[in-house]
Amino acid sequence: MTPGADRGSPPDRALIELSAVTKTFGHGTAAVQALRGVDLRIDEGEFVAIMGPSGSGKSTAMNILGCLDVPTTGTYRFRGVHVERLARNQRALLRRHYLGFVFQGYNLLPRTSALENVALPLLYRGEPVGIRYAAARRALDSLGLSGWESHTPAELSGGQQQRVAIARAIVTDPAVLLADEPTGNLDTQRSRDIMELIASLNRDRGITVVMVTHEPEMAQYAKRIVRFLDGRLATDTATAEAA
Repeated sequence: MTPGADRGSPPDRALIELSAVTKTFGHGTAAVQALRGVDLRIDEGEFVAIMGPSGSGKSTAMNILGCLDVPTTGTYRFRGVHVERLARNQRALLRRHYLGFVFQGYNLLPRTSALENVALPLLYRGEPVGIRYAAARRALDSLGLSGWESHTPAELSGGQQQRVAIARAIVTDPAVLLADEPTGNLDTQRSRDIMELIASLNRDRGITVVMVTHEPEMAQYAKRIVRFLDGRLATDTATAEAA
């Protein structure tokens, strides 16, 4: 985010807006158009699930939303700021201060304690060690992991590892939680537990959630389901949760 940007936003202003976004990989006859003119608006406090078959463009769209890539053409506005115009280091600052990420593979440091894993984003922000660890303890406690702070990932179950990953994603108090197949490595019951947790973060803390999933049952925890097909947004429907 550019210096001086207002972290707050008026109620009628979109948090995220993609307008006529395209993304092309390669050149000439080898070019592949992953996105073909996508329009998508996500407001503050929404919970949106993104679905679609392999190659539909959903992962490319997620990378753009997460400031890991930029559109080939079109615009991406985050609280009114044109992300596609930002320099690489400015996009990194936006990720660091406004976005939290949860992945299917947890991406925890294997020989590092749960507490240190969760505190890592605050290290990148330059926070003092005392503040980092206090915030990490609070995040772990809020997810039911008090007493597990000193355990490494190998000493935790899959569900516990994903909770640590979620704690790491929310320790910075992000505006948006971007979750990429967060239940992909979990059994049915642990998947439901994690989805209840993510839904509670959206409901109780007001964190906007954007989640890629291929599981229809997990998508039903969202308030909207957006389906991609052949690089285009095919459908955008409300779920029972939105009622």
